[in-house]
Amino acid sequence: MESQEYKNILVGVDGSDQAQQAFVKSIEVARRNNGKVYVANVVQQQITPMLGYGEINQSIMDQETESAKELLETCKTYAREHDFTNIEGILTYGSAKQAMARDLPKKYHIDLVMVGQSGLNAVERFMTGSVASYVIRQAPCDVLVVSEEA
Repeated sequence: MESQEYKNILVGVDGSDQAQQAFVKSIEVARRNNGKVYVANVVQQQITPMLGYGEINQSIMDQETESAKELLETCKTYAREHDFTNIEGILTYGSAKQAMARDLPKKYHIDLVMVGQSGLNAVERFMTGSVASYVIRQAPCDVLVVSEEA
């Protein structure tokens, strides 16, 4: 049986501890495989139609975009501090589920998606279903779910 190598690893970050753990582990998986980490933050756009005020919507989107950029920069800094430079930050808009399961794996020829167990609280998971469970069902490649460390 041939050994599986993961050259293009996608990991989503949303500021949660679970996502951060998945990111940290993605660096080590990529290092062992001489691979590249694509760290993605998806700014959800569903908040805007509910508010109905254009200027407020844009202000919220601008804040979300700034936060996403800072989060991706923090990830890149962490990677550099741990002697890993083969990393690309991706900031995208829309559905995190769709982006992580379909759009980004296709665009970047991803062969492994790493996700944190859940970045949402129990109520949000019930309402939306977790991104992790959606990615597991829909991704065109292997998925590694990083569970919370005890």
